[in-house]
Amino acid sequence: MSLYIAALNSGSNGNCYYVGNEHEAVLIDVGISCREVERRMARLGLNMGKVKAIFISHEHSDHISGLAVLCRKYKLPVYITPGTMLHGRLMLDCVMNFTDHQPVNIGSLNITPFSKLHDAADPYSFVVSNGNITIGIFTDLGAVCANLTRYFKLCHAAFLEANYDEQMLDSGRYPYFLKKRIRGGKGHLSNAQALQLFIEHRPPFMSHLLLAHLSKDNNSPELAHELFNQHAGDVHVAVASRYAETAVYKVDGQKADFSTMVQSVQMSLML
Repeated sequence: MSLYIAALNSGSNGNCYYVGNEHEAVLIDVGISCREVERRMARLGLNMGKVKAIFISHEHSDHISGLAVLCRKYKLPVYITPGTMLHGRLMLDCVMNFTDHQPVNIGSLNITPFSKLHDAADPYSFVVSNGNITIGIFTDLGAVCANLTRYFKLCHAAFLEANYDEQMLDSGRYPYFLKKRIRGGKGHLSNAQALQLFIEHRPPFMSHLLLAHLSKDNNSPELAHELFNQHAGDVHVAVASRYAETAVYKVDGQKADFSTMVQSVQMSLML
């Protein structure tokens, strides 16, 4: 069994991540419009008919701005905590709750939420498994906590936040209070923090790492990619963009064969 993954958008202007097999899929967060979700999935050859549920990490607008329209149009259940619902001021048609570390089954997909450090009401990250393949969606992280380390070690592929370069943040135009918030333990993960996690805790079977939620002002895709690629070995490192969707990556438990990216899987993903 394989899993197919893509970032439809990743950054402070909107986040949305796709994980699915040949029969069903889930979206993690919907921080871009319904129309953009549809357009980007269509360009990748991904079928909205396969999406069976949406999971929401927290209430910040870059994670929920397109949620209400998308779930209403496609009549999708939304897995979200009461705290996130309340603070996000959301009115949704089909709401399902989840519990820390308790798996949720969506067809043959198994989605496990776990609490994280972020300045939101009730923030969570997720791992999605199918058979023996596990994908992590790890963004909006104030620090590397025990939960994150525990689940990162299970992942064949992961979306991992590398939000800022410390020197760029120090010398940048952000006011002091915002810099303090970003690096204050419940803000975002720096390149250095994410790299340390990757070096110290990546499992030997990890094949893909997608760097996510890069700051527009305090990081650069080239800088982050080069930094991680120096330590990647045979792990394929890519950067998830704030402007466009990534390729679709096939994760099958084998080390990355890059010829199996989107061009070779689009037809098999279409119904």
